[in-house]
Amino acid sequence: MSSLAAQAWQEQGAAKIILVRHGRTHYNAEGRLQGQVDIELDEAGLEQAAVGMAALAQQYRADRFVTSDLTRARQTAAAYTAATGIEPIVDERLRERGFGSWEGKSGTELAEEFPEEFARWRAGMDSPIIGAEPRDDAAARIAEALRDHAAQTVDGGVLVVVSHGAAISAGITNMLGLQASAWRGLTGMNNVHWARLERSRPEAMPDWRLTAFNVH
Repeated sequence: MSSLAAQAWQEQGAAKIILVRHGRTHYNAEGRLQGQVDIELDEAGLEQAAVGMAALAQQYRADRFVTSDLTRARQTAAAYTAATGIEPIVDERLRERGFGSWEGKSGTELAEEFPEEFARWRAGMDSPIIGAEPRDDAAARIAEALRDHAAQTVDGGVLVVVSHGAAISAGITNMLGLQASAWRGLTGMNNVHWARLERSRPEAMPDWRLTAFNVH
């Protein structure tokens, strides 16, 4: 890469995006599907957030810091603020995928009430969840937010994002140029674990590459 090309590459907003899943909630502990139900962190989740986000702050100091508007994400983001003094920007586009009438139900309940549909969903196939946000739509929503905030990050900087399990995996899939409804290679991350996207070199496709996933 020439010096001019290298300079241009550094002048395109964020060079890294760090995507963090929120801490544990009692829905997580009970194996319930949260979706866009607004649940607070439980005691274990608050401890996870305090420890995990302090550790993240030692590795990555955000040039731009963004969080989902849902309470569990904002509480997790608050732990990063406590460690760094950096206040988050709240963006509702980063909220979890909506799961319609399945929200609030446990895996056991879903298996009993919707045995065929739940089996298809567990196998990674599309399932007619009543009122659910299509996976491709959720992926596009998350990716749009990531690209917008990456473009507004200082050139060559770090964008830190707090979001949700299904939202992060779908959004990353879109950022990698893959169709979220067809490619299910990424599962949901553990609580207060993170993924890293790094901007590709000029003329490389896709624009972003995944260099870490489900780490802490």
